[in-house]
Amino acid sequence: MTATHVALLRGINVGKAKRIAMADLRALLEAMGYAEVRTLLNSGNVVFTPARKAMPQGELALRIETTLLAELGVASRVTVLTAAEFGSILADNPLRAAAAAEPSRFLFAIPRDPADLALLKSQAREDWSPETLALGPRAAYLHCPAGTLAGRLATVVDRTLGDRVTARNAATMEKLRALLTPDAQGRRTR
Repeated sequence: MTATHVALLRGINVGKAKRIAMADLRALLEAMGYAEVRTLLNSGNVVFTPARKAMPQGELALRIETTLLAELGVASRVTVLTAAEFGSILADNPLRAAAAAEPSRFLFAIPRDPADLALLKSQAREDWSPETLALGPRAAYLHCPAGTLAGRLATVVDRTLGDRVTARNAATMEKLRALLTPDAQGRRTR
């Protein structure tokens, strides 16, 4: 077995587009040979363990995208992270206090290719008050005190990176961390 991974599918079950039952998504990944497949919420968050030899994350993502389209007819950009990489994204958050205080108003914007974060450098130098944008090595961190839909920052990041990025709020990220963390018996929680 290889290390546990997280797959984040962009735009799943948002509005009326890209509708997927999480049971179908789990079954799809299990049919692909992945083990310990668990989904979180109804928005394309999957924790799994590839059952065969390690494969680069980009290949895993592309394999999931291709199979998702072929089997369920849904096109979605997929970002795959190892559990360690996911943990680093949380640990590297320079705005930790804001994420803890307002988890539903705090976004982690995670591109499939970390090099795409360079496209946000000019925005990171701007004053977005009362919103805040910070860049880390693997994610952009957005605090949107008025809400992610009411502010400007989330829209600007989405327009700049397009389908190269997917975002999750801090509450979802913490729930995913719990799925990745083994309990005292070595089982994954939830």
